[in-house]
Amino acid sequence: MTPDDLAVSVVMPCLNEAETLEKCIATARLALEAAGMPGEIIVADNGSTDGSPEIAARAGARVVRVPEKGYGSALIGGIAAARGRHVVMGDADDSYDFGAVPAFVRKLEEGNDLVLGSRFRGRIEPGAMPALHRWFGNPVLSFLGRLFFRVPASDIYCGIRAFRRTAVERLDLKTTGMEYAVEMIVKASLFGLKIAEIPATLRPDGRSRPPHLRTWRDGWRTLRFFLIYSPRWLYLVPGLFLTVLGGALIAWILPGPRNFFGATLDVHTMLGAAAMILIGTQAITFALFAKVFAITEGLLPMDPRLERAFRIVTLETGLLVGAVLVAAGAILVARLLGLWSSLDYRALDYPRTMRSMIPGTLLLVLGAQAILSSFFISILGLKRR
Repeated sequence: MTPDDLAVSVVMPCLNEAETLEKCIATARLALEAAGMPGEIIVADNGSTDGSPEIAARAGARVVRVPEKGYGSALIGGIAAARGRHVVMGDADDSYDFGAVPAFVRKLEEGNDLVLGSRFRGRIEPGAMPALHRWFGNPVLSFLGRLFFRVPASDIYCGIRAFRRTAVERLDLKTTGMEYAVEMIVKASLFGLKIAEIPATLRPDGRSRPPHLRTWRDGWRTLRFFLIYSPRWLYLVPGLFLTVLGGALIAWILPGPRNFFGATLDVHTMLGAAAMILIGTQAITFALFAKVFAITEGLLPMDPRLERAFRIVTLETGLLVGAVLVAAGAILVARLLGLWSSLDYRALDYPRTMRSMIPGTLLLVLGAQAILSSFFISILGLKRR
């Protein structure tokens, strides 16, 4: 059958699911038949040693062997083999009801590109989800997904979802492990796909062995993925905070020592504030580096605001700003050298002279950073075949 004839491909990633696989296939097949929905069932086997491929074949599924290890690898192989217009992916451990496949497909046919299941909007049976996952891990990471990427999802880890095959293939997903499911949601949101949620039921899985999921390892991998995919929150926001705070401190202390709740803030505080500015501006430039690289590599969509900014802020602009900063810093430092020379290079008045030396040195370093960063951003932005 061609994709025009085949409405849906149900893809089940599989690694030693002999105890539950046949039931999942049967449930999906009955649901498709009852809905009169032409479809196929694909089992993407990731190296099972318990006879899962043979069970799947006997149950009428099409088995796709995926030698590269990883949850994401299995799904990539299964989706690549799918022939339906739509794909429903779900875990083969009998924790999700494949009888809901027609409901997911109907939601796609309403015009959505990606339909997520939500266990928090549906039902979580007793013993189906560990308390740590239910009350802390999943809600926190789902909140961060909404905060960082505006993902309209209450349950980013739900193991059953549906999508238009051609829409997700255009996202060019890269990860091969547990992050694959999260990457799909994040990039779908970033690239403007239409996302919807429907309630899903989670029940205790039917396996006698422990699940593949590892709480802390996989939670950290998701958080790491969020940060890597969000230069704004990884670099830009902390960088702006440190730069503004450091600049405010230097401006406040520059005229003379200040009293702060009984503590005297002087040039030592200025030195710490200068370090804040240096770290903050470095983080801001890292945000630009990461953003430009991600856009040129197709990991993130083009940002219209960045595109407009780069029409004004060119390599030459960056070099000019850097040169001005270097010149200003050099003037301040040169004045101090002149003062030192007039004293026959004897000891200087430390509290007074450091008020010029710290800003002068800071401006020299910021100017050098601006010049070097301008060249590097230009290199990252070069168009490549």
